[in-house]
Amino acid sequence: MVWVAFDKDMAGILAIADPLKEGSAEALKALNALGLKVIMSTGDNGKTAEAVAHELGIDEVHAEVTPQDKIDIIRKLKSEGALVAMAGDGINDFPALAEAHVGIAMGTGTDVAIESAGITLVKSDLLGITKAFHLSPMIAGAAMSVSSLSVILNALRTVSLEK
Repeated sequence: MVWVAFDKDMAGILAIADPLKEGSAEALKALNALGLKVIMSTGDNGKTAEAVAHELGIDEVHAEVTPQDKIDIIRKLKSEGALVAMAGDGINDFPALAEAHVGIAMGTGTDVAIESAGITLVKSDLLGITKAFHLSPMIAGAAMSVSSLSVILNALRTVSLEK
């Protein structure tokens, strides 16, 4: 909400919202179909969070939370025996991404969020989360090995070019 004033008199209120990312509703339906419970935990305004949650079909919402609140929510879920995956993209998300069993960062997010997560969705598409649940650990391990090998080979190539 943005309050607009003219000569110290209130002139109006503007409601501003980010559009939902394409595929978000489809991704949440797929996660629910897998039997997963989706919880929204956001630092955003309560009314905004509730409106987004309603549009996406999310039943449990924690709004206006701090980074420490997000960690506390994850710790509570873990203490109840839940396996927790956390998706986020901002600097306020990185502590919770590190605390979750699986941290999932958006590729367009902050560097610190990407570094603290175990998985990075390059396209920042939430449907990638559902794809990750179907990814064989053997394929994921092989992909990581190939990725690491390509980094090493490129580093060696750079060193040989400098000589």
